[in-house]
Amino acid sequence: MSKLHFTTKHANEATVKRNWFVVDGTNQTVGRMCSRIAAVLRGKTKASYTPHVDTGDYVIVTNCEKVVLTGNKLDQKMYDHFTGYPGGLKEEVASNLLKRRPEMIIERAVKGMLPKNRLGRKMSKKLFVYQGAAHPHGAQQPKELKF
Repeated sequence: MSKLHFTTKHANEATVKRNWFVVDGTNQTVGRMCSRIAAVLRGKTKASYTPHVDTGDYVIVTNCEKVVLTGNKLDQKMYDHFTGYPGGLKEEVASNLLKRRPEMIIERAVKGMLPKNRLGRKMSKKLFVYQGAAHPHGAQQPKELKF
């Protein structure tokens, strides 16, 4: 009687098939939407998910200015960044950032949910966030991502 050998198939850059998805941010809660987007960017929604390979898909987010922050986050949540100079810590309330640069809220939320290494930085480059319903990726024929 011969032994059965089952081998695990690992994905690599040559075998990964990437799709394009579009998400409408209208009336979507930021954290819930971004956690699902992060799972798609990582490739966790695929059967061929491999932790050490970028198996994720491309995601386009439209209408980013119409997202919803629950509770008092609009008035209390602070976004900060450091300029690199002494005393250069800049802080901004979420309501001001949503008016000034709404795409930053989604980009930062998704990036915080990805791995903090080279692979995570590569995954975050597959996210495209736009104000309004138009986007320049029509040639990729993106499918709508339902939540």
